[in-house]
Amino acid sequence: MKFGRVSAEELDQLELSLPSDHKSIRELSGKKSKAPKVYIGCAKWGRKEWLGLLYPEGTSEKDFLNNYVNHFNAIELNGTFYGTKKAHIEKWAESGVKGFKFCPKFTQIISHRKRLKEAEQITEYYLDAINAFGDYLGKAFLQLPENFGPKNFDIFKSYIQSLPGDAPVTVELRHKGWFEDKTIFDETVSMLRENNKGIVITDVAGRRDALHMAITTPYTFIRFNGYDLHQSDYSRMDEWALRLKSWLESGLEEIYFFLHQEDERHTPETSSYFTGKINEVCNLDLRLPNFLNQ
Repeated sequence: MKFGRVSAEELDQLELSLPSDHKSIRELSGKKSKAPKVYIGCAKWGRKEWLGLLYPEGTSEKDFLNNYVNHFNAIELNGTFYGTKKAHIEKWAESGVKGFKFCPKFTQIISHRKRLKEAEQITEYYLDAINAFGDYLGKAFLQLPENFGPKNFDIFKSYIQSLPGDAPVTVELRHKGWFEDKTIFDETVSMLRENNKGIVITDVAGRRDALHMAITTPYTFIRFNGYDLHQSDYSRMDEWALRLKSWLESGLEEIYFFLHQEDERHTPETSSYFTGKINEVCNLDLRLPNFLNQ
């Protein structure tokens, strides 16, 4: 994840603690969920660096997904950003196992080329395609370009309102303008809540404004970027486990937590650490990745 990237020298100088909750947390039911659903995973399954760690040596790339689902219960599917074909999704869905969720990224044609304008036809195609995941479909996430700011609010609102009310969509904002003006941000949060759409929380060292701590739905979708097993990776994950416990106690029903690393060979290790930590803090029993070299 290049967004918000910092150098190793800068990392040591930054304050990386989580900020206070946004007032939208108070919109949760206030009643602890009896059976919260927690999904943790990586952004890709096609990593050759994981041979001998997650995938047996000699595993063909076409079989990576079949192995990935044995270690994680979700995938942040960035590949759909570059193109979405229903035939591919139907094939991927064949690898799904009970409780697994695919979270496909909106195609760049919608978000970055058309910039949400005159995108009705391609959106209809995209939503139809991802529905081929069936029960394995988690939340689709719409990443808005970094140069798509609040001056486009009306376009953004119109697009969100055009989506089916039950479409499982969550939105990642990147332009600084969404966060700089409290009134604009609160209006955006309200608009998404009214349309039953989620808001992504992005935790990267160089853009702490995107760590807004708002919730617009009974679920949260978090994109966490680590820095090659820097000590701050672990303290940040520890703090996230505690914060998510408080949100679950306030009525949060689902968590989607996706881990990234500057060098993705380290992502399984941080995913395993976070899974163990949230199990401990929240009294859960999520499956840990089964490392082959241990």
